[in-house]
Amino acid sequence: MASESDETWETLIEDLRPRLRKLVVAERVLDHIHFIEAEKKEQIRQKAKSESNAAAVELLVTAVLQRPHSLGWFTAFVDALQNAGCEYAADCVQVNLPDPEVEAENDYCVRLIQLLSPSLVTMKTADVCDQCYSAGLFSSEDSEIIKAETTNKGSICGARELLRSIVRGRPGWFSKFLRILQDTEHQYLYELTGGSPHCDKPGSPEKLPSPKDEPKGSEVVTEESPAAAESCDISMTEDAESTDLYEGASTESTQLPNSLEPSQPAAAAAAAARGPENADIVLRDYQMDVARPALEGKNIIICLPTGSGKTRVAVYITKKHLDHRRAEGQSGKVVVLVNKVPLVEQHYAAEFLPFLKQNYKVERVSGDCQLKISFTEIVKKNDVIICTAQILENYLERSNTGEDEGVNLSDLTLIVIDECHHTQKGGVYNHIMMRYLKQKHKNTRLKKEQKEPVSLPQILGLTASPGVGGATKMEKAVEHILQICANLDASRIMTGSLGEYKKEPRKKTLTVEDRKEDPFGDVIKKIMNAIHTHAELSPTCDLGSQNYEQWVVQKQVKAATDEDHKVRVCAEHLRLYNEGLNLCNTIRMRDAFSFLSNSHEEEIKKKTSPDQEQKILITETERFLFNLFRENKAELQRLAENPAYENDSLSKLQSKILHEFSTREEARGIIFTKTRRSAIALSQWIQENPKFADIGVKASHVIGGGDQSVVKPMTSAERNDVLNKFRNGEVNLLTATTVAEEGLDIPACNFVIRYGLVTNEIAMIQAEGRGRAGDSTYTLVEVKNSGVAGKEYVNEYRKDMMHKAIDKIKTLIQADYDKQILEFQMQAILEEKVRITKKKHKDMRTEKPSDMRFSCRGCSLFACTGEDIQIIANVHRVNVTSEFSELFNRTENTSLQERLLDGETSGFIACKNCGQRWGSMMVYRGIECPCLHVKNFVVTCNGKKIGKCARWNELAVKFSPFDYAEHAKRVAESSDDEETT
Repeated sequence: MASESDETWETLIEDLRPRLRKLVVAERVLDHIHFIEAEKKEQIRQKAKSESNAAAVELLVTAVLQRPHSLGWFTAFVDALQNAGCEYAADCVQVNLPDPEVEAENDYCVRLIQLLSPSLVTMKTADVCDQCYSAGLFSSEDSEIIKAETTNKGSICGARELLRSIVRGRPGWFSKFLRILQDTEHQYLYELTGGSPHCDKPGSPEKLPSPKDEPKGSEVVTEESPAAAESCDISMTEDAESTDLYEGASTESTQLPNSLEPSQPAAAAAAAARGPENADIVLRDYQMDVARPALEGKNIIICLPTGSGKTRVAVYITKKHLDHRRAEGQSGKVVVLVNKVPLVEQHYAAEFLPFLKQNYKVERVSGDCQLKISFTEIVKKNDVIICTAQILENYLERSNTGEDEGVNLSDLTLIVIDECHHTQKGGVYNHIMMRYLKQKHKNTRLKKEQKEPVSLPQILGLTASPGVGGATKMEKAVEHILQICANLDASRIMTGSLGEYKKEPRKKTLTVEDRKEDPFGDVIKKIMNAIHTHAELSPTCDLGSQNYEQWVVQKQVKAATDEDHKVRVCAEHLRLYNEGLNLCNTIRMRDAFSFLSNSHEEEIKKKTSPDQEQKILITETERFLFNLFRENKAELQRLAENPAYENDSLSKLQSKILHEFSTREEARGIIFTKTRRSAIALSQWIQENPKFADIGVKASHVIGGGDQSVVKPMTSAERNDVLNKFRNGEVNLLTATTVAEEGLDIPACNFVIRYGLVTNEIAMIQAEGRGRAGDSTYTLVEVKNSGVAGKEYVNEYRKDMMHKAIDKIKTLIQADYDKQILEFQMQAILEEKVRITKKKHKDMRTEKPSDMRFSCRGCSLFACTGEDIQIIANVHRVNVTSEFSELFNRTENTSLQERLLDGETSGFIACKNCGQRWGSMMVYRGIECPCLHVKNFVVTCNGKKIGKCARWNELAVKFSPFDYAEHAKRVAESSDDEETT
């Protein structure tokens, strides 16, 4: 039976449960507590890993309170808290609490840090960590964990851990933290967090104003960010669903890890921190002008330059839409669609969440999120959902086919389409809008029949440039833009005059001189001509040109179809050498040599079997090609090291960078280049050049995340880390592919360089828009064989034509505009019907799987028939027959982490005979299945060769579904047989 004092302590700890969940780190306390059984301790540790620290603390407190108690249990618990560094928690348990006023102020400080965490995580974590530890804001164990997190996952993750550590401290930590921000040269964060901008006196503690003392309408505005500079004000309430910094993740709706990715959040966080005044987002005049039709419920396209605050306008419209529906007693459901995964997190963290979370539930979904519930449930449970367009399309299709509940357009009340100029034929935006237009057309018929029409959402499109679609005449440009308006069912296209906010960069083109001598390129051309002779090929265009690339690809495809091994292999090597020529004209010769050398080594590895007993055949042509490179390798390496032969493009680029950084007090720029390989190589060149280091150039690269290239893609976490370093000044020069042109939130730059890269007028406008700072420059550097100067001139012409076409559309009488829009829509609907009919007829002519034969594209070895192939989840084509397993070698995927999810790649498979990769080895519900990639095979049907298929859906054949139960049974029986032997 417990004593009276035990019951008192139990009651106290029980009352303190909510506070202990925030102040205690369960795993650390377990190391210092001895009256809890080892088995129970392990349960608590597992709880912390699988769920959260708060859940683990809940289990820990329950274990501490469990009777019967050992002698001195309460004192032991207090000691454990103190020894684990949870000193404030120990104070609370001992009823050694500060005055109520001090405690309330501490809670307010914690709340403020929570709100400002998107900005605070951009701090220089290592510097702040050392100062915080010296000031006693956390323990040495905290310091080690923060540093490990920074080293392993990056500065942002380390900063989150640092913030979680300091808010668990005793009251008084806030003023010390403010002083540390100032001492570590984080003046902006210091002022944002409540420090006086004029306080330079060391040791003077800052007093944080309480909510009631906060001056109304105070603003934090920076010159560097147009989005941040926009005047904005959001009401703030103490909400039970607000961000919980103690857990480091949002507790709103469905919990997703690391929800606070910093992305230009300063204005959002500052507005949210101002106090409980009831206010609203305040738009600039030009923003309000373009928003008005949407506020009246009309479908529109907003066309404003990059950096002018289109997304902020969308947030404003979203809020007013939801407010209006709520006032009328109706629910609102807004979906924000983006075309790139990084934009999901950006719009969520920097725009929609900070401004809407006080009154509405906001969530985001992308391929990077690991959801525990379906997208359908997320739509039901939230007011605003930010997602990639393909996710919405997938669930619209599910609903249409009856596969499951899915999502209907009628479930939504507003769809915001970012970068809406992609709403064209073949694009996922257009697939979604085609469903919309077909239903709108049906609704017209339903109204005539006096039936209830199906409700459809309002549409809001955002773009910086709809483009002209390659038009050369004004008539076609107008037609192109009207087509986009029709696809989006837009009643108007809205543009605005930015007036004083307009920033046009100064443009300049740097034309390069051709090399007087190019011995490195001459050696490559000599090798290529030797290959031409060997394969009896006669090119009709200059080596190293785009036309040559197209010519050699055609030869490669035809040779694969004709099973001409000699020409196919030669064409593959010619493509590599052509790429080498392009690289030596774009970046350093040593980078081009490294590419060719690595490619050669990879080809050799393909011919080296992991099974020494199984020899892979090397053909005469392959031996010729390997020897050809080997004979010229030393000469190429020697020439690559001679700077006298370097291309003039690099010297022009070097001069431009040196000029920008030496003539500005604080330079910040982006270099756009064509390929991932050149972006990485340029970054390395800048980092290795002492001239750049002398003037403070700090470079890094940003590339895409798709796995369509042989260059390792960049993860979203890696990309966010670089962009955040760019924001806080740790990096001041980015080399980037087109991934940084469109949509990604990159701070104001004062110079933009397009290095041998010109695509279309849309990309040019997007790139120009990156130069948002005053007195910014936009420079085009010519690269040999790129023809960029001429293309840029064409794009300037198209840009001017686009603006005139938009002006012409805006002068149309509304009735004439509506008539043309309706004609485009009816044409699109009829074309869609014809396409579906053709597809149905094609499916009716589908061949039998047994008529399809698959042979290795490398050596023509017969692999299997279509009868051996089964399909998993309507996506993956696998062959699990024992006969097929004898035909390939398997290599492990060294980049794979320890965990294996269903359908995850565990390795690759390649032809035993020639080393041609056939596909991947995937794990599906515990069964390893060889997954075939059709592009790696020559396909014949009833003896007739089918042209190269890049995707499985290009084959008009239906494979049988994968019988999981049957294969699982075989695997189990096989393992039983092995155990008995």
